[in-house]
Amino acid sequence: MIKKEKTSPRRGGRPSREQAEKLQDKILDAATALFFAHGYGGTSIEAVAARARITKRTLYVRFANKQELFRGVVRRIVEHVTPPAANVEQLFSGASIDETLRRVAQAILQASLSAESLALHRIIIAEATRFPELAMVLHQQKSRQEAITRIAGLLTRNFALSDPAFAAEQFLFLVVAAPQRRALGLGTPFTPAELAAWSDKAVDLFLNGCRRL
Repeated sequence: MIKKEKTSPRRGGRPSREQAEKLQDKILDAATALFFAHGYGGTSIEAVAARARITKRTLYVRFANKQELFRGVVRRIVEHVTPPAANVEQLFSGASIDETLRRVAQAILQASLSAESLALHRIIIAEATRFPELAMVLHQQKSRQEAITRIAGLLTRNFALSDPAFAAEQFLFLVVAAPQRRALGLGTPFTPAELAAWSDKAVDLFLNGCRRL
């Protein structure tokens, strides 16, 4: 008589951390593709679940609503384009304020002009009237606040400014606004050489203003 091998019963329960991360990425991949293709208003939870090949219930366990799903997409894009913590430390150490701000400006431009960042801004611009909360999702990102805090600290160590956080935010706007606007189609995009010159001029203008206060 041939004995049948005993098989271990299939275990249920919660998925492993690796499985949970893979599922999270699968959902965010599907959501990113649909948001970029159809916009925020044109994307439904049903469509994301169908593209990710999961049930709506599975999706809702991880994201309570479409705004939270969009927040997750934004957070992941920001993580992709933000330099690692060690690189950020290097940006802000071992150089004069002029050189530090030049390095910071170049890093900010690289992140802001990435394909993912530009696609995200197109969505927000297109949907801002109907969904004003979308811009707030981007504005409240932790990495942006950390950048303002670090730049404000650098300015405080070098200048007697009444509101260094305000100045730091103006620096970000000065560096990014025009190159990003032109990359979005409102003008001719900068060439790499023009971007390098732009960041240098922006830093010089900003520091000259700080030194006169």
